[in-house]
Order: sequence, then structure tokens, then C-alpha cells
Amino acid sequence: MSISSDNVRGLALALSSGIFIGSSFIVKKKGLKRAGALGVRAGAGGFSYLYEPLWWVGMITMIVGEIANFAAYAFAPAILVTPLGALSIIVSAVLAHFILKEQLHIFGVLGCILCVVGSISIVLHAPQEKSIESVKQVWFLATEPGFVVYTALVLVMVLVLIFQFAPRYGDSHMMVYVGICSLMGSLTVMSVKAVGIALKLTFEGSNQFVYVQTWFFTFVVILCCLTQMNYLNKALDIFNTAVISPVYYVMFTSLTIVASMIMFKDWDSQNASQIATELCGFVTILSGTFLLHRTKDMGSTDSTLEQTILTNSCTPSSPS
Repeated sequence: MSISSDNVRGLALALSSGIFIGSSFIVKKKGLKRAGALGVRAGAGGFSYLYEPLWWVGMITMIVGEIANFAAYAFAPAILVTPLGALSIIVSAVLAHFILKEQLHIFGVLGCILCVVGSISIVLHAPQEKSIESVKQVWFLATEPGFVVYTALVLVMVLVLIFQFAPRYGDSHMMVYVGICSLMGSLTVMSVKAVGIALKLTFEGSNQFVYVQTWFFTFVVILCCLTQMNYLNKALDIFNTAVISPVYYVMFTSLTIVASMIMFKDWDSQNASQIATELCGFVTILSGTFLLHRTKDMGSTDSTLEQTILTNSCTPSSPS
């Protein structure tokens, strides 16, 4: 299947985003280690990393990656861009293996391969981006009955989770906070895509910021991002990151694809075979992501266990 020029641009931006974001974690961690050696570690409440140039390099790299990801939505459908976020996990894992000497287990390598295979399947069969000439067209799509119903359901579920479940179960059930982040995330991506399209058209000479709809979508992006950051930080503070990351990725990506399918009708121009191939690619990426996260500490765990066994075998047993 041929890939449109817009999809190629979106793909290039999504890939560069994954590289920048994945490498930013490694650079920031190197900066944190340097800062921790000279002052109070961040984990102990210190802020000495703010004086470490390497940490700032990592932060700037992450910002560049996020900007590239933002721009990718202006050119390619969400079903192509969003799953490719898994590539940042691969980049981070591979660089950590070679630079930070964090061992990448054989199952981690398999997880990386699965992510790559799944990504290729989606890229080759992704739907073409629809031609949009004004942000008013995006507003028309967002106010169609199907997406209005989806948005209403999302908002009701988020409010119920925030006011009914979070106070009672938030500290014991991670799905409460992850659910809030994922549901809001699907609306965030739709609004980001609208703003991205507005910026793209503006740069091409058709100013979209004269329309109130553009500013409305910008407001929604800010509101949704702040909500996501707040509850994702709560989840990461309470629960294991190795569990939160893959679960959040699965829920966020799944809901984003559903929202894009409803709003932009990405699959209308595709046949059942193409849709099935994309879904298989998506499931393959999910499997690789889960496997990578689930086994990322296996190498160090095995090494620690081996050292413990050797130590115990060399220690003379006490007389009975």
C-alpha cells in the first residue's frame, strides 16, 4: 500500500520524537547521577540537579521530542502516531544497556523486536490523512453526534473517578488514577491534532487563529494536560513505575485510537484486511511493551540472586 507524503512527514516526526524522548531519559539520568554525587539526590528531596548542565540537556531533548510528537499529529492520523510512542521505550532500553550498563535481558530484546514488527505493520497499512482546509472542519467533526456522545461519556467517567473513586480507592487501586489519565489523554490527543492542523495551515498562509475554535481546542489541550500530569504523578508516586507504564500505555493508546476512529473516521476508507492488520500490529506492540517492562529488571535480579547464592555457599554453616 502506498504511503502519502503527509503520512511520511508524520512518520518521520514520530520516529524522531521517539529517539529524542527515549534518549532524554538516559541523559537526564546521567545528569541526576552526577548531581547526586555532588549534592542531595533528587530521590531524597534535593534539587542539585537543577545546577547540572547534563540534566538540562536531557530536559531540552525531551521538549524537542514532545514538539516533534505534537507536530506529527498535524500530518498523520492518530492511529499511526500514537502507537509509535513505544519506540521511545526501545531507545531508552537500548541506550540504558550500553551507556548506563543496565542489562537488557533476552526477553527485553524480544520485546523490542515485537515493538518494531508491530510498528512496521501499522506504518505499512495506516490510513491516509484526510485533507483539511480549515480548523472549522475539525470543529464540525468534533461536534458530530458520535464524538459528542464519546466526549460526554469520557467526562462523566472522569468526574465519577475523581469525586467518587479517587478519595476512597485511589491509593490502593492504580486503575483509578490511570483511568483518569487515559480517558483525558484521548481527548488531549484529539485537541492536539486540531491545534497542530491549525498551526500547519497558519504556516502555509491561512491564519487559523482568527477562529474561536482554535483557541477553544488550545484551552482543552492545556486543561487536559494539567489533569493528566496531576493524576499521573499521583499514580507514579504510589505505585510501581514498571507496572504503571505499560498499563497506562495500553489504556491511553487504545482509547486514543477509539476516539480518532469516531472523530476522524480513520477506518472508513479501509477494508477489513487492512484494519485487521493494523489491530494485529497494535497488539504486537502492546505485547512487546509489556514484555519489555515486565522483564526490564530481570537481569539485575538474576545477578543479585546469583551473588547471594555464591555468598551463602561460601559462608561456613554454624555448628549445630
